[in-house]
Amino acid sequence: MTPTVKPSLSHSLIHRTVLNNGIVVLVAENPAADIIAGRIFLRAGSCYEQREQAGLAHLLSAVMTKGCEGLSSLEIAEQVESVGASLSADTSTDYFLLSLKTVTSDFPEILALTGRILRSPTFPDEQVELERRLALQDIRSQKEQPFTLAFEQMRQAIYQNHPYAMSLLGDETTMSRISRQDLVQYHQAYFRPDNLVVSIAGRITLTEAIALVEQVFGDWQIPPQPLPVLHLPEIPVNPQRLLKPLQTQQSIVMLGYLGTAVNSPDYAPLKLLSTYLGNGLSSRLFVELREKRGLAYEVSAFYPTRLYPGSFVVYMGTAPENTTIAIEGLRAEVDLLSTTEVSVNAFQAAKNKILGQYALGKQTNGQIAQIYGWYEILGLGINFDSQFQQLIADVTVEDAQAAASRHLQTPYLSLVGQEEAINLALN
Repeated sequence: MTPTVKPSLSHSLIHRTVLNNGIVVLVAENPAADIIAGRIFLRAGSCYEQREQAGLAHLLSAVMTKGCEGLSSLEIAEQVESVGASLSADTSTDYFLLSLKTVTSDFPEILALTGRILRSPTFPDEQVELERRLALQDIRSQKEQPFTLAFEQMRQAIYQNHPYAMSLLGDETTMSRISRQDLVQYHQAYFRPDNLVVSIAGRITLTEAIALVEQVFGDWQIPPQPLPVLHLPEIPVNPQRLLKPLQTQQSIVMLGYLGTAVNSPDYAPLKLLSTYLGNGLSSRLFVELREKRGLAYEVSAFYPTRLYPGSFVVYMGTAPENTTIAIEGLRAEVDLLSTTEVSVNAFQAAKNKILGQYALGKQTNGQIAQIYGWYEILGLGINFDSQFQQLIADVTVEDAQAAASRHLQTPYLSLVGQEEAINLALN
């Protein structure tokens, strides 16, 4: 079959082609190993759920590979495992993902199977109930994990009515009432060719990859109804202090700030500051609060890349009697970012760390397929790979201080620990 496609764009390693039915195909030719990895992205993560159906995308991902038209869960598993391949589904806040990996000769067969699963899942009732029970067990077990509780409390405080406030699993109430029909309706709304990115990396040529994708997906027609429009609420900034008493051996102290989306000019400076503060044994928080002052069992910072404003979070696990000085220590270190320039050497070290880790994250075919597909589904395009590295390299110490002044001022505070310790910390 000869596909009719729009002209492709190339960016050193990667080729981008759009099929007539709107599917974006990304191909990275990498003949080094006899392996092909595929990532199929859809704009259909937890952001696209109704709040009363939180956990729906997760449940869909858990049931997706457990039955499709003509094949049972066992038959799908046998077909994948008989050739030593892997096939899995997952979800995040901003997208839904199917991942596959095979030796080169088996890729056509596994891609065809993935196409059947993607287009005609059956969501068997018994599998829906099984995966729901497992999700409910996970939700309950998370209530015993101090860090998870602190972060959930932080998310809900920062994001309020925005979907980012909710766990990917939802909660016991929302997960319990999701029906099979809800899964069917969600699938019908978002699983369509004009909402799809297929990213392939490995021992395959551009021509072969396009022909295979066209063979599996080329007859998939765009439905007449438009894609649902995503209406998300504003995220009001209203810093507050939240406590959750829990009988634990340590206090979890967490400070959070509303950051920016990935397409904001302040994204790269904040990413660098997060790395400088809390990434690794040489990071500022680790050296100052754990090594020098002995306050922390663990201490770190994170700032996830998001399509909508991400949260900039620093946290520490500390002895209950140190809860108050842990809060003061974390706050002081973040406040310094606005009032004092980071030294040029420390700033360069943070750049080297983030760019080195970035390079190491693009070694395997799976990683390559993942990162380009992710950038495409976020609307950043294949050039963001080089743009990101340039953005990081171009950030000045002054840029970082200005970004900190704009975003890292008054924190949300989330505390989990022994009741007396966390109450004392706020008095």
